[in-house]
Amino acid sequence: MDYQSALASLFLPDGRNDPYPAYDVLRAHAPVFMADGRWWVTSHSVINRVLRHPAMRIADAADYDRFWPDWRQNRGVASFVLSMLQTNPPDHTRVRRAAAATFTPRRVAAMRDVIAALSEELIESMPAKADFVETFAYPLPISVICALLGVPAADRPWFRKRVADLTVVLEMISTEREMELADVAGREVEDYFIGLIAERRRTPQDDLTSALVAEDSTLTGQELLANLILLLIAGFETTTNLLGTGIKILMDAPEHAARLRADPELAPDYVEEILRYDSPVQMTTRYAGEPVELDGIRIEPGESLGLLLGAANRDPSRYPDPHRFDPDRRGVQPVSFGGGAHYCLGAPLARLEAQVALPMLVTMLPGLAQDGPEVRRDRLVLRGYSALPVTIG
Repeated sequence: MDYQSALASLFLPDGRNDPYPAYDVLRAHAPVFMADGRWWVTSHSVINRVLRHPAMRIADAADYDRFWPDWRQNRGVASFVLSMLQTNPPDHTRVRRAAAATFTPRRVAAMRDVIAALSEELIESMPAKADFVETFAYPLPISVICALLGVPAADRPWFRKRVADLTVVLEMISTEREMELADVAGREVEDYFIGLIAERRRTPQDDLTSALVAEDSTLTGQELLANLILLLIAGFETTTNLLGTGIKILMDAPEHAARLRADPELAPDYVEEILRYDSPVQMTTRYAGEPVELDGIRIEPGESLGLLLGAANRDPSRYPDPHRFDPDRRGVQPVSFGGGAHYCLGAPLARLEAQVALPMLVTMLPGLAQDGPEVRRDRLVLRGYSALPVTIG
């Protein structure tokens, strides 16, 4: 497979199902190369540099105004573009500071007991034959982030299809129908949070929504709305993928499940290696705001870069024998949650949920095994399972 074929395969279902052979070809071709009007970056070291480089920008509202003047009419697109996910300094700095002031390490750490209690409840109620995504990987993180945001428990199942429809906006490829569904989902989720914001203005609670509402002097109304939606989506979408991928790895390698069962303190190392081995986010993009030299190549202002995070996480120059799952690796630093100013604000929460849940699963369900073919979501950017049938043994 030559590098053009490898790149093209990522835009086909079979290539997306297992992108790692294509990544190997692309990385061997070059750390940085131009194809289809975009620079592609494949190596761990260069991607790390790009993620942290102050000249690298996100496509923001002003950029969208130039290449898609009516983008605001699609409220799914607007939900992301108007959030800090797609904002550059100084606005990004201001908005992220406000969000970080509420989404604090102390608040996240205080969720450990909640995560453990929710995990235990879900494990105990899991039927003998189940879809792991449906019965655990989705309900745990949605319950956690909704508890943080102050979303009532009865409303939590309502979000699943809507968020699934919304996240297609993050993909590089989508159909017209998918974008129509993203618009519908965006409008419905916006309406929900407009109601929740109004309620918290009247009656503040001890939750993130109330805390962000109190930041009115810092955030505009649209920024408040968009970033609450972002926190909800980012708070469970990647974690659902992380949990599904993690338990699949452990079911496929019972010796690793046994080690984690015997020593739950290994969980942080296991989670970092899961993130490296099969990242829940496979790709992100940047634009050069000024000339930048990468690996001897000059990137001109306005040029786009596709950062293949999944390729970086299996770069043999950074991780020897990269296609082997090895939780004993030292110095694992996956780029799965990005880096620099746009490093994922919810990464500590995602890590904590997996660190708590995975040891509990292999301990309380020692006979957990796959019970039929898994179904991967057909996505290029967000990688995970839509179905993972299991039997609890």
